[in-house]
Amino acid sequence: MKTKAVIQKARQFADSFRVTDGKKFRLKDFDPADTLGIKSADKPRAQKALAIGVQTLAELQDKLYAQDKWAVLLIFQAMDAAGKDGVIKHVLSGVNPQGCDVHSFKTPSAEDLDHDYLWRCLKVLPGRGKIGIFNRSYYEETLVVRVHPELLAKQKLPPERVGKKIWEHRFADIRNVEQYLSRNGVVVRKFFLHLSKKEQKRRFLERIETPDKNWKFSASDAAERAHWDEYMAAYEDMIRHTATEESPWYVVPADNKWFTRIIVSAAIIETLDSLGLQYPEVGQAQRQALAATKAALLKKQR
Repeated sequence: MKTKAVIQKARQFADSFRVTDGKKFRLKDFDPADTLGIKSADKPRAQKALAIGVQTLAELQDKLYAQDKWAVLLIFQAMDAAGKDGVIKHVLSGVNPQGCDVHSFKTPSAEDLDHDYLWRCLKVLPGRGKIGIFNRSYYEETLVVRVHPELLAKQKLPPERVGKKIWEHRFADIRNVEQYLSRNGVVVRKFFLHLSKKEQKRRFLERIETPDKNWKFSASDAAERAHWDEYMAAYEDMIRHTATEESPWYVVPADNKWFTRIIVSAAIIETLDSLGLQYPEVGQAQRQALAATKAALLKKQR
């Protein structure tokens, strides 16, 4: 399949799950098991499509790196077992490691807690020409911290800065930061891998029953299921308040891993293509220097 056709198809897939205006967003309008009508029997074709997507993404990333003007930040948020690690591994398998940085944000350290909540993420933003990947991010400050208010107390905020509007203020801060990044050539794309509670249970049981997957299971992850409804409300509020035209959310169905990976790949391809990436042009003086170097090399015997 030619690159232009791949990009056109990617745009069609990505558009179905992009949220750019959160005012009317409702999580219930998105089905975690959605596959856009593609049957599970078509998985081999889907895997082939992903392979083509990986190749296309590699080509676009090479231009991004060579052009050295734009930076791309990909943020992944999800409930446990939604497949964030797998998506990053499979979708970006063809990307040149020199042009990609991956950061995973877990429980804040003592140093992190001595700074504002955005600090640990903003200090590792991707440089120009690079793709940065955040496996969880500053959005955790509007999710797990909101579901577990005791975590907020550990952040050592002045009491007068902790009020009823703290989440509204954090959403405003995040929108402003992402707008600032966008205006400075850092393209932000955010992915919520939308997993159903039923499928999460199945995956947890699989991790327990399969020895090679035991290491993936954490009892604390399972304990968070008791707060499922609170998390879903927090995710919905987060997307409603932070989905914008310049930094949209993609609410990606996550019950079928093969489909999740296709949609994420499509969204990244569409994003990179929208930047009009080109290899740097070689000027007349440089072409003459190249020609002279080539002639000199051809004259040498070794």
